[in-house]
Amino acid sequence: MKIPLFTLFFFMPLLTMPSSINTGLVSGRCQSDQQSLLLQLKNSLVFDQSVSTKLVKWNSTPDCCEWPGITCDEGSGRVISLDLSVESITGGLDDSSGLFSLQFLQSLNLSFNIFSTALPVGFANLTDLISLNLSSAGFTGQIPIEISKLTRLVSLDLSTNCFPGSPALKLEKPNFATLVQNLTHLTELLLDGVNISAHGNDWCKALSSSLPNLKVLSMPNCYLSGPLDASLAKLQSLSIIRLSSNKLSAPFPEFLANYSKLTALELSSCQLNGLFPQAILQVPTLEILDLSYNEFLQGSFPEFHQNLSLRTLLLSSTNFSGTLPQSIGELEKLSRIELAGNNFTGPIPNSMANLTQLFYLDLSSNMFTGTLPSFRKSKNLTCVDVYLNQLTGEIPSSHREGLRSLTYVDLGNNAFNGSIPSSLFAIPSLQKIQLSNNRFGGQIPEFSNMSSSLLDTLDLSSNKLEGPIPSSVFDLAKLNVLELSSNKLNGTLQLHWIQKLPNLTTLGLSYNNLTVKSSGGNSNMSSLPRINKLRLASCDLGMFPDLRNQSKLFHLDLSDNQITGPVPGWISELSLLQYLNLSRNLLVDLEGPLSLPGLIILDLHHNQLRGSIPVPPSFITYVNYSSNNFSSFIPPNMGTWPRLQIVDLAFNHFRGNLPDIFLKTWEGMMEGGNRNLEYIRYDPVPRPALDICTLSGHQISLHSSADECRI
Repeated sequence: MKIPLFTLFFFMPLLTMPSSINTGLVSGRCQSDQQSLLLQLKNSLVFDQSVSTKLVKWNSTPDCCEWPGITCDEGSGRVISLDLSVESITGGLDDSSGLFSLQFLQSLNLSFNIFSTALPVGFANLTDLISLNLSSAGFTGQIPIEISKLTRLVSLDLSTNCFPGSPALKLEKPNFATLVQNLTHLTELLLDGVNISAHGNDWCKALSSSLPNLKVLSMPNCYLSGPLDASLAKLQSLSIIRLSSNKLSAPFPEFLANYSKLTALELSSCQLNGLFPQAILQVPTLEILDLSYNEFLQGSFPEFHQNLSLRTLLLSSTNFSGTLPQSIGELEKLSRIELAGNNFTGPIPNSMANLTQLFYLDLSSNMFTGTLPSFRKSKNLTCVDVYLNQLTGEIPSSHREGLRSLTYVDLGNNAFNGSIPSSLFAIPSLQKIQLSNNRFGGQIPEFSNMSSSLLDTLDLSSNKLEGPIPSSVFDLAKLNVLELSSNKLNGTLQLHWIQKLPNLTTLGLSYNNLTVKSSGGNSNMSSLPRINKLRLASCDLGMFPDLRNQSKLFHLDLSDNQITGPVPGWISELSLLQYLNLSRNLLVDLEGPLSLPGLIILDLHHNQLRGSIPVPPSFITYVNYSSNNFSSFIPPNMGTWPRLQIVDLAFNHFRGNLPDIFLKTWEGMMEGGNRNLEYIRYDPVPRPALDICTLSGHQISLHSSADECRI
């Protein structure tokens, strides 16, 4: 629920009110007509009594001024405030409802209900209203002209959180200008998600000419277009501007830096471009700045000074560059920083260690260098994300002292080295630890307090870790993702150990020095967690783990093992499978057809498979059957499959002709999109590029002037 930043009663002295009304909040004896109207309203509403905290208690006492959600004028006993927010009210609100006879109402809040109907015109009867909050109440359709008759309104909130495509409020007839032209006392206007569909000159001039006292303007996702008209500069009382997710499609308006009372400026996803004026970052009152997802907006940071009020700085996915000044440590109130996906360079300033209010830090996907500063003074820090930078050095355990609120750490894709501090694993609040693609060495520390641990993601893949996997890892009951691939871990692991991880969906142990055992009485994985991704490449497997009951599996990699015998027929029971890699084993046959309709990647290369070529699903993208003993004809309909781009058939014993349609449709094998049959190649990562002329070894010859390849 949106709570007005300027309370109702702060503004009451600004308006001419009936002398008989005392605006105090002390309940007085309820008048009988008022009580009757309230009960009439209750009887007309459909609401969930198990959720209701207000309506369900109405009529519990003789004095309606004591009922929840009701405030009466102390002197007259008339109802002046009604709050029925979050009451799970469904259905309609009739124009004849008792609500619209409560003519002395000054504040009405129906937010967060499920009315699912048009706004009643009866609101026009409530001419004493100063505050009207209908946010996320479920009303749909055209906002009626009658709302513009509420000329005493100081705060109007019609915002909605509707999903795209769902019914929402709109302003057509009347349009935006007509709605606001008589609401001259408004200081707060919140229309989030209302379909206004107005051009920049129109809606900006309507605001500046009709609402001279406006302090809060909130119209994100309103289908507004730009550019912002300079007439908005007249509204010098503006404190909060929220216009995110509108197509302003213009250079950043410099006049926004002239608002001396500005506390929040939110313009994310507005297609802004040009150069961001640094002066805005030096507005002394500014607390919130959100310019994220304006990818063509360029900018850099000025030097900061101590007297700034900045608390939230969101610039992710813009085109900011340069370095972070040491003076960023002067922003004593800064609590949230998101600079992901920019072009920042240089070190992360050590002065950021002074940001004691910091609770969220995201510097991911930049080009920061140097070491990670200590944040031990930031006692409330919950997130540290520096993924994909060029950071180096060790992570001393002292950097984690006192961070008892930390829930998310992502240091992935950097060049950190040294050992992983055991103090990191001892933080009880941690839910995600992602340290992949670094140079961490040594052993994985043991976990403490496993039974109470909240950890759901542990990704240490692609490092230089060695030694055994700590047994405490298999006591982390909430673990959802366990990625340890591409290290130097050793020892023997029984696959059934993951029975103790009931929430596990991703397991990656590939490319270590591990021996994974799936044999014995526990080889059947029916009692194990339902895995989505299973990566056991190069794990010294000698047999297929029994996965027939893993109905949610969509990624399976058992490559580079010693698995013998046939590919089991139950593979086709894994109906959600999209990625299947059984390459570099000792497989000799298939027990049945690979009837996997969702399969996108199929890799069976370098086995001993014989007989007829397995016909892959028609929507597959990549197929590798090379280095086997297949000896059948190649199915001609494979050349017409719409998504098939890369095919490797080398080193087999196929017979017959390969029609030229294969080479014309397998576009992923064509150098730079070149369709000339004289030179076609493909590059399946991580193997080097292969020339299709040698793709077949000694079995296929390519004739550039002919219509086909001969096998």
